[in-house]
Amino acid sequence: MVYIWPMMRKTFLLLFLLMFTLAGMAQQQSSADLKKKQAEIQREIDDLKAQINETKKYKKKSLSELNLVQKKLRLRESQIHVMNDQIQLIQGNINQNWRDILKLRSELDTLKEQYKVSVVYAYKNRSNYDFLNFIFSSVNFNDALKRMSYLRSYRQYREQQAESIMNTQRQLEQKLGVLRNSQAEKKEALQEQSKQARVLEEEKKEKDAVVREIKGQEKELMKDMADKQKQDLKLKSAIKAAINREIALAKKEEAARRAREDAARKAAAAEANVAKSTTAKPADNTDKAPAKENKPLSILESSADVKLISDNFEKNRGSLPWPVSQGRVAMKFGRVEYEGLKGVVVDNPGITIEADAGSSVKAVFDGEVSTIINIGSVQGVIVKHGKYFTTYSNLSSVSVSKGQQVKIGQVLGKLDEKDSGRGELEFVITNDKSINLNPESWLR
Repeated sequence: MVYIWPMMRKTFLLLFLLMFTLAGMAQQQSSADLKKKQAEIQREIDDLKAQINETKKYKKKSLSELNLVQKKLRLRESQIHVMNDQIQLIQGNINQNWRDILKLRSELDTLKEQYKVSVVYAYKNRSNYDFLNFIFSSVNFNDALKRMSYLRSYRQYREQQAESIMNTQRQLEQKLGVLRNSQAEKKEALQEQSKQARVLEEEKKEKDAVVREIKGQEKELMKDMADKQKQDLKLKSAIKAAINREIALAKKEEAARRAREDAARKAAAAEANVAKSTTAKPADNTDKAPAKENKPLSILESSADVKLISDNFEKNRGSLPWPVSQGRVAMKFGRVEYEGLKGVVVDNPGITIEADAGSSVKAVFDGEVSTIINIGSVQGVIVKHGKYFTTYSNLSSVSVSKGQQVKIGQVLGKLDEKDSGRGELEFVITNDKSINLNPESWLR
């Protein structure tokens, strides 16, 4: 037992060291992930700052600037939340380190006490006479060998005790170093969190200032919103009409195709009957029902080529290029409300992209121009991609024509001017059910 116990203790210490190392690696990985997330949020915030500075060159405050400021606030709050997670993680690591340190100190005290006892015993029995007396007092030769083996084991036990003390001392020092680093990291994280909280308060004041200025233009703002709602209704109606026309045309073409196939099948049957005519009455195949065909999920995908276009469009979800080279989302998809502006609610059919007036508007995917629409003084282009449709509205001019095949990145027209060199592109993605889809989830 004297020899086995130190071996068990050594194994325990090795397992403890391994668990400590693995826990440290997991904590470092998690901390690295949180720092990476913070950096990503900061990049988004910096990008938004640049976009906000762009909007400030226009004298008139807009919902676009308010939308960007509010988005920046949400990102800042998200960044502070991530910092809270990081601080909690560091604190958890500090607590665990303290528990490990207390455990190691207790283990070290126990090892030292045991080593003290063994040293005292060795000192009391240090003479060669006692050693020889212990050997020669053996009953027989085998007993003497056992006694010599015991003495060797006891010496090894003391050596292992000393080694265990040194290993435990090293682990304790290592843990204390990790603890000091964690405490310094926590202090730094708390300082950064406090800094970001102050920045957040300043950005809230910035948002309030923008709201006040926009409220000062309330009549003009409400008129703009009313005009947009009217324009959106016309745009939705034009898109739905274009889709219905494409569906009606597809049905007509499908009916004509089936009629041609039926006529060809009947002609082939008649020729076969004539060739096989005998005294027996020929079989009448003219009234046999045609073989069943697998109906496409959409009438707009009745041909394999068109189905391929739809499939490719779907596969590129999240990686479609932007319809303008330089632009920013001024108004998101769907129901949009603005904090601090009571009654300003918009149900956007797509996304409103703010860009410089005269910017080239490009197709986001290969397709066919379904129709050119006119909404008031501006124009729009609807491009068909199988069973999907993309719409580009608020154009001052159009450079394509109905039925034309277009390639990804091909210029469709120029963006109209809305206010002091600024233009707003209404970009909409719709399926064959006339359901509008969120373009932001399709663009890269």
